[in-house]
Amino acid sequence: MNAINVSGRPVLDTAHEALRSTVRGITATDLDRPTPCTEWTVAQVLQHATGDQLAYAASITGGPGPDFNPFTPSGVLDGEPLALLEPALTACAAAWATVDRDAAEAPVPLPPGSLAPWLGAGAAALDAAVHAWDIAVATGQEPPLTADLARELHKVATEIVEPLRGFGAFAAAIDAPGDEVARLLHYLGRDPAWTA
Repeated sequence: MNAINVSGRPVLDTAHEALRSTVRGITATDLDRPTPCTEWTVAQVLQHATGDQLAYAASITGGPGPDFNPFTPSGVLDGEPLALLEPALTACAAAWATVDRDAAEAPVPLPPGSLAPWLGAGAAALDAAVHAWDIAVATGQEPPLTADLARELHKVATEIVEPLRGFGAFAAAIDAPGDEVARLLHYLGRDPAWTA
């Protein structure tokens, strides 16, 4: 999947396009479907992913973040799914475009509050790509998480996930073999064979 280079970071742009294209494929009847995110519907995962991308932008710019708690999404959408998501993706890409690649660190909405720029942008990408997968498998779409993207995101995951498991941000890892996509999903505690 080719991405438009918006943020200056191809992995983030590719992950954003994966989420954007998946959300574009959501129908009104999909919003209440269950997802691999335990107890969350498609609408709730969309709200969560939107809030996370806004939080990454706000960490960098000091501007407004989400006006709701991304970890308690209501599942009630005000408007079309893509209209909710697009401003968050735009804000996140624009924020990361201002971060010097050679900076020692960049602010992020994750403990410890800052990461190396490649890792912070990768964390935003990881969030977007995995939630694109969540929505795709819940709605019967072709999952947009490619082997190349999964390989790059696995590098990010191994740097950030273990410290965050203590905060309940990720389920326990599932130890199972598989291709690049399956390996990443297993590492994040997802079941690559999940079905609704």
